[in-house]
Amino acid sequence: MNTTNMSRRKFLKTTSVIGGGLVVGFSMTGCASGKLPIALSEGAFIPNAFLQITPENTVRFYCPRDEMGQGVTTGLGTLIGEELDVHPKDMEIEFSGVHSDYNNPDFGVQATGGSSSLKAHYLHLRQVGANTRALLVDAASKNLGVSVGDIATEDGHIVVAGKRYPYGQFVGTAATMNTSDEAPLKSNTNFRYIGKEFSRVDATVKSTGTAEYGIDIDIPGMHHAVVKRSPVAGAKLKSVDKSKAQNMPGVTDVVEISSGVAVVAEKYWQAKTAAEKLSPVWEEVALAKVDTETVRQDYIAAMKNDDGISDTDEGDVEAGLDTADHIIEAEYWAPYLAHAPLEPMNAVVRIENGEADVWSGTQGIVAARGLVSRFSDIPVEKVRAHNTYLGGAFGRRGTLTHVIEATEVAVATNKPIHLLWSREDDIRNGVYRPASLMKIRAGLKDDGSITAWQAKRVGGNITPKTLENMMPALFPGLGDGTIDFMVGLSRNVFAGWMVDHSSVEGLFEDYDTANKTVDHVTVEHDVPLTFWRSVGHSYTSFAKEGMVDELAEKAGMDPVEFRVKNTQNNPRLNNVIRVAQQRMEKMRPADGHYLGFAAHNSFSTDVAEIAEISIEGNEIKVHKVTCVVDCGIAVNPDIVRAQMEGAVMFGLTAALYGDLDLEKGAFKQSNFHDYPILRMSEAPAVEVIIIDSGTEPTGVGEPGLPPIAPAVASAVFKATGQRLRSLPLKLA
Repeated sequence: MNTTNMSRRKFLKTTSVIGGGLVVGFSMTGCASGKLPIALSEGAFIPNAFLQITPENTVRFYCPRDEMGQGVTTGLGTLIGEELDVHPKDMEIEFSGVHSDYNNPDFGVQATGGSSSLKAHYLHLRQVGANTRALLVDAASKNLGVSVGDIATEDGHIVVAGKRYPYGQFVGTAATMNTSDEAPLKSNTNFRYIGKEFSRVDATVKSTGTAEYGIDIDIPGMHHAVVKRSPVAGAKLKSVDKSKAQNMPGVTDVVEISSGVAVVAEKYWQAKTAAEKLSPVWEEVALAKVDTETVRQDYIAAMKNDDGISDTDEGDVEAGLDTADHIIEAEYWAPYLAHAPLEPMNAVVRIENGEADVWSGTQGIVAARGLVSRFSDIPVEKVRAHNTYLGGAFGRRGTLTHVIEATEVAVATNKPIHLLWSREDDIRNGVYRPASLMKIRAGLKDDGSITAWQAKRVGGNITPKTLENMMPALFPGLGDGTIDFMVGLSRNVFAGWMVDHSSVEGLFEDYDTANKTVDHVTVEHDVPLTFWRSVGHSYTSFAKEGMVDELAEKAGMDPVEFRVKNTQNNPRLNNVIRVAQQRMEKMRPADGHYLGFAAHNSFSTDVAEIAEISIEGNEIKVHKVTCVVDCGIAVNPDIVRAQMEGAVMFGLTAALYGDLDLEKGAFKQSNFHDYPILRMSEAPAVEVIIIDSGTEPTGVGEPGLPPIAPAVASAVFKATGQRLRSLPLKLA
């Protein structure tokens, strides 16, 4: 392929964005079998890929998205249960296997992320439930000899003249009938479950410790593997003395794999202890000469010297700046961050008789299956992938190098392998949120209107590394040369031709101005990058909202009123800001406490947050966060509140502590003692106010995070007069 002859339009037409990343539009043939991966109960009725109803009236819902703590099994179960007239808590909810019917409608592949699950499936799964209910009603009409109009449904039962019949009584007849494709959906006023609060369907198993995570898997003959990897990403193994590790108790194998050296033992601690005896020698790579200060200085130089590539160019920015009464300019910094989910990376791989099984909690089970197939040379249709609960993800469990490692070790040793990363492995050898330097230059009239918005971001891109990780998984039969070519093409495209939108999303969209430009300069240092909770919004919101505060100060306006004035063309965000403003006006913070404000739209959801802080010594203490959110219809308001609360805590961890330092290409931090998370004693009270705008649901897993850092920074300015433009927030 000659990239110089490939037009931008053609490139865009043959690609698609998945949660901010790019997947090249190859055929997905072979990625899912034709047979549904459903464990059939005797006499059960399977009207589609999502439902199974047994003669005993058990309703099983095969959830197409992965449960990583965000409540997706409850949310999607509610959608299907609403139209089927079955309470989600009365269903058996299973994780789906691999099949094209389980593809995420927003992505085109079987993956979970981008706060997309409720939004993508809202009408889709409701229709599945409605169609199945209509079919059962038709079957009951035939069996009972009554008209369809005389039949009602309630709680998994057919109701005729006050008499109740379980759905299971009619599954035999229903199996012989044709399913309606367009059964009418309920009106919002008739909802019984959507919009109502009830406890999560996985609450009991998680409270009792019976929920099964990847780390819990235990199969006969299983051995444990620990991998010693290079502290500098990308460096290959040159040599290693295996003798000391091989002679340690319980050790059965020491094998070289693509990422380093794996020690296999009967128990995990035996493998970990033996791995510490290894002293591998690694090849030298360019990253080994890079420190954090190198990154910052390279970004500063690029900000000054490189015009970058345009992502957005609307109106006439220079004219807008010329008509401004004031021009404000500032730079903002955000560091590399790790995800650090509670459950570190793990996978179990068993290979027997030309077939394979893989167990792992992932954000894309089809990718796990594809990687096992590719690295074991077993046809994909002979690989069974078993998904589990995910102990947190935040984007981390979309990159499955641990599945590759487990497969390579299983092939090399001919043993069932449970491979587990330690916390140190995950922080030092993982994939990271990119560091960013952002500059915003804005024009302002004395009346508080924004005349121009000129933004620029310098940093690495997520998409090329995402492609490098995803393509071998989604296209296991594709040759290494083709994959290398496509990955290289994506690097060249995003370095010199077009902007990886996930790098700049959220930097410019929210506020009114006819004149805006957004440019991007790609500077890569070979640090492996990936999605992190709220992706680009996690750092662009800090710069964008910081600049809005600085503009408000220059205009002599209250920063909240300034936002109201400059979101007239963005009515839903404007309404969220006004509701938060009304709440803020009633607040009476204690002496020495200060309020800060920020608002942001991400994943089609609008959020405003008020942070109440104090300064104790030189430390920032956050006492309370008030969060106003419009995510359309709140399918389960309790889960919406929980997601906002969790995003606030996750975002505060990053705002107050999150920082990874490179030293000679290796990250210095290793565990929670030097990469701390927010402690219970530091956690603020969080009040969540949900606005129901009546629109279809939008994302809730990520949108609560972007406003928290700028809201805290806004409050710090009120308390101290210091404008903090670097994360994490530190007082001088």
